[in-house]
Order: sequence, then C-alpha cells, then structure tokens
Amino acid sequence: MSEYLKRAEELRASNEPRYNCAQAVLVPFAAKAGIGEEEAYRIAANFGGGMKMGSVCGAVTGGLMALGLLGMGDTASANAFCRKIRENHGGLIDCRDLLKKNAELGRQKKPHCDEMVYEAVRLVEEMAKL
Repeated sequence: MSEYLKRAEELRASNEPRYNCAQAVLVPFAAKAGIGEEEAYRIAANFGGGMKMGSVCGAVTGGLMALGLLGMGDTASANAFCRKIRENHGGLIDCRDLLKKNAELGRQKKPHCDEMVYEAVRLVEEMAKL
C-alpha cells in the first residue's frame, strides 16, 4: 500500500478532526506539493459533499486539486481524471447521483465515500507517476 493511500485511510478513520472526501484526497499529497497538511485541510474544507450541495463528488474535486498541486493543472489531465471516474461509475460524477445509486444498491454511505476517496488517491498517484 502506498504512503498516500495509507494516509487517506487514516484520515477517513479520524473523527477529530473529521476529514471530508476532498480533504482526505488532497491532504496526503500536501507535503509532496510543498504545503502543510493544515493548509490543504483548509483549502478543501468547502468541497466535501459535492461542494456542500451535492454537485461534483468531493473525492473528484480533491483529486483535481491534488493534480494541480503536483503540476498537472492542464485541461487534458483534468479531463482524463474525470473521464476515468465516470467510466468506473456509470457516467456519474456528482455526489448526489453517486449516493443515490449507492442507496439504490442497498449500500451504506461511508464505505462508498471511503472507496471514492481511495479510488481518487490511486488515480492521482497513477497519473502523477508517484
């Protein structure tokens, strides 16, 4: 298991402070990008829960932020990242839609969100060749 994935798992298990999906994806890459974990935590604060309104999944926005911090802020990288997530989730990328489908399948929310975080972390690692 990579150091980034291990750190994401630790963050998702934490209750104090609580890390939203975007924070749990971004924070593991903070040091590699030259910023502190507390700064990354604050940057991603409003991106959990689909920007707190069910829009684009926090794990996705956290992954996009991580890619940007790692020097991959170009449109092609962002599109490739989002395309891969969509491929893995029936074309869905919005938090509300992903959670609705998850509920229809009788699955619990937290494990689903955890897996979205881990998927995003793995994809950032793969794309950034870490």
